[in-house]
Amino acid sequence: MKPFSEASTLGTAPSTGRRSPRTTRLAWRYIVCSLIGGYILYCYIFSVPLFAHPLPEYSGPYSVGAVDIEISLAVPRVIDTVRFKATKEDAFKLETVLFTLYYPAAQHAVSHKPKHDWIPKPVSVTAEGYAKFAHINNFLVNKLMTGAVSALVGDIKIPAQVDVPLADLVSTVTEVPETRIDNTELEKVIQISKGGHPVIVFSHGMASSRTDYTHFAGELASRGYVVALLEHRDGSCPGTIVMRDGAAQTVKLAFDIPDVESASGRELSVDEFKRAQLDFREAEIEEAVHVLKLINEGQGYKVFQKNARGEGTDLKNWEGRLNTDDMVVAGHSYGATGAMQALRGGPSARRPFKGAIILDPGKQSGRLNDDIRVPVLVFHSNSWSSKSSVFNGRAHFDTVFDIVENNVLRGMPSWFATSLGTSHPSVTDAPLLEPLLLSWTTGASIDVYEGLRQYVHVAEDFLWFLTTGEKRTLLREKAEFPQYDEGKGFGVWKPGQGDTEETGGAWYDWRKYWQVHVSPN
Repeated sequence: MKPFSEASTLGTAPSTGRRSPRTTRLAWRYIVCSLIGGYILYCYIFSVPLFAHPLPEYSGPYSVGAVDIEISLAVPRVIDTVRFKATKEDAFKLETVLFTLYYPAAQHAVSHKPKHDWIPKPVSVTAEGYAKFAHINNFLVNKLMTGAVSALVGDIKIPAQVDVPLADLVSTVTEVPETRIDNTELEKVIQISKGGHPVIVFSHGMASSRTDYTHFAGELASRGYVVALLEHRDGSCPGTIVMRDGAAQTVKLAFDIPDVESASGRELSVDEFKRAQLDFREAEIEEAVHVLKLINEGQGYKVFQKNARGEGTDLKNWEGRLNTDDMVVAGHSYGATGAMQALRGGPSARRPFKGAIILDPGKQSGRLNDDIRVPVLVFHSNSWSSKSSVFNGRAHFDTVFDIVENNVLRGMPSWFATSLGTSHPSVTDAPLLEPLLLSWTTGASIDVYEGLRQYVHVAEDFLWFLTTGEKRTLLREKAEFPQYDEGKGFGVWKPGQGDTEETGGAWYDWRKYWQVHVSPN
């Protein structure tokens, strides 16, 4: 910023070389007001949302489509008898399942429908939910919160084209010059044409929703994968609108232990409440799997007719194009804990998961399931590994380490690694919207785009391994860090595997971004 000239001192005592406190305050107010006014004018002229960056386009070779799907269950399921204190209604009654499908879209497809809002309308539902999480929920605060959320991110759109056809990758890959000569991409397309698009069912974290991870999902979709981002109605989502067949829309806000009681009127323990939430999430995952199987079995038009969100006109053409026999479950934070629970006793017909991508498994979301019989890829963000937390009487890091290592010893290739320079929200959309703010508040030191790109690349390599058995890049490396090593964190290079800082090489690049704690190699 250029310095302002000295304020005029006409009519005052001779200058002593120092401005008066009042003049200084006025100068700073002028600077601040000018900056705010200029920024607001810039946002208005260029249609940029206040304070937030637009979500970037996806970087993969394929266009991305998105479809909201909400289907009513034929028979509602009461997952737990916990009820709301105020109404005595079941708190964990599953009536509908809601998720957004992200998928590779037909080349040059353009939707005639508006793009999805990052904060679904009405914004007041999400804003009130945030206020509930902050324990400041009242009429005035809700209005202020709604205004703040609207100003910050109310106009943000998700880049995916809404309700466009699923891509024919064989024809698409030959049309794009970059992919036509890419043997790796051609191999992937051949695998997909034989077995269908790999499907990932993703579970969101606490105080989040299905729209908090759209870029991670969209990046995978732009690489040929289909991702179902669930919206949980277990009290962890700030606010969600439930749409049922032939019934009025209802709003379900976040709720916690003080809001509920047992069927007999008894207060719940933390463990009881968490167990009910995780069981509810597991049921929602099962229902999403059921809908995806219906689509793949040729009932896409019926799903479209029953979809309360009114999208999915092309689902009738998805028959046999998804690999629903061998799905992958994924999740972040509380969602990672839920994804791990969904693996217990599996794979099964209701939860046909052949692998899992686990991102920052929860530290306060109940015990982590160790009954796992499929390959898993566990990511810790830098902040998750570096901050020691006691978890059921021992270090959380050690608990995760043992679960992954024991799975390797059972013959299931699995990995546990720390993504250097990242923080807990790095896999979400938040750093892309507010990169400076998130870096200041979370301590992330990696470029926000590079951080998310690292997650996407290694996740794709894991998905490739599940399909072909081939280990690429990071998955080939040995585990050299039984504990997180702060001294070899982001920006600190250590020679390894024959590469040097001068010659570079694949290992040098990966060592810059990762520490591998458990590996089957």
